[in-house]
Amino acid sequence: MPVINMDELTDKDKAVMEVTQLKLEVKLERWLTSKCCEEVKDYIQAGEEEDTLVKGISEDKNPFKEKGGCVIF
Repeated sequence: MPVINMDELTDKDKAVMEVTQLKLEVKLERWLTSKCCEEVKDYIQAGEEEDTLVKGISEDKNPFKEKGGCVIF
């Protein structure tokens, strides 16, 4: 997709682009936020068992665990 420099466009060109975008957006199917939130919640809960952000990383598979400690006498 080509890059468009908005500073180089005329006001008419900008208006045409805006109308085109609005025509696309008006065709989109709209959903209730409550329905979307329920679906997102169900999706998250379905993958909760495999999610490392929820259950954490086991010590033997954690690449960031400390390899050794420092002992000061």
